[in-house]
Amino acid sequence: MIVTRLMLIHSADFVLGAVSPQQFPADGKPHIAFAGRSNVGKSSLINCLLQRRSLARTSNTPGRTQQINFFLVNAAFWFADLPGFGYAKVSKEERERWRRLIETYLRTSEDLRAVVFLMDARHGPQANDLQLLEYLLAFEVPFIPVLTKADKVNKTERVKCLKALETEAPVLAAVNPVLFSAVTRSGRDEVLERVEGFVT
Repeated sequence: MIVTRLMLIHSADFVLGAVSPQQFPADGKPHIAFAGRSNVGKSSLINCLLQRRSLARTSNTPGRTQQINFFLVNAAFWFADLPGFGYAKVSKEERERWRRLIETYLRTSEDLRAVVFLMDARHGPQANDLQLLEYLLAFEVPFIPVLTKADKVNKTERVKCLKALETEAPVLAAVNPVLFSAVTRSGRDEVLERVEGFVT
């Protein structure tokens, strides 16, 4: 799959970490958000897409991203890295604060064009994944499903994961999830091509 000239990454910069809605960029440039469970590989995907080794911080410790991190890409659109959910070892109050922050962003951002919805290819959709899907459907936010860590599963396991999606979240399966690996970079061009469709 060929990525068009427009989606070649010329520049990518971390600009701010928002901890309140008042800090969300509101310059009219389109936003693409990245959401998924803790340790699903959001930072690795963002770094791979932007061809930067450590622009988005990666960690083996779930819950490291505690704010919405905004990256300005090609001086033309924003990538928004949302806090991971699921296994973060933080207080109930902190998890609730993150939930409110994410929900407010999804519900109120006028510049949000789509959410790259990450799930682990080794597992079927989890309860938190289905809750996020409910938010996206309720707020009418388009999504790009991406199954990460594809290098860690064989063909049979991939088919099993896709069948689980068809059964438990058919609306996700219908959008043809992208199988992605940060190790082999497979799926990168397809994700960029889909992103391009929302920012142009």
